[in-house]
Amino acid sequence: MRAKAKLIASLKIWVVIYPSITLFLYLFGEALSLLPLYQRTFLLTLSLVPWIVFAGVPFVDSIIRLVSPISEKR
Repeated sequence: MRAKAKLIASLKIWVVIYPSITLFLYLFGEALSLLPLYQRTFLLTLSLVPWIVFAGVPFVDSIIRLVSPISEKR
């Protein structure tokens, strides 16, 4: 993978991760604060990694395809 493609992939992932983690912690942060850090981290990753891989990044890809006049198949 070229450097430009890696940069674009990392930006797409960040666009999904940042709001997802923020919303998750806003909704469940207080309840999770009672748990030890390793359990909070486990629950956060257990729920957000599938969301990011199967829904978040594909959604961002579809938005980019709709907005971008040029296909990313290069």
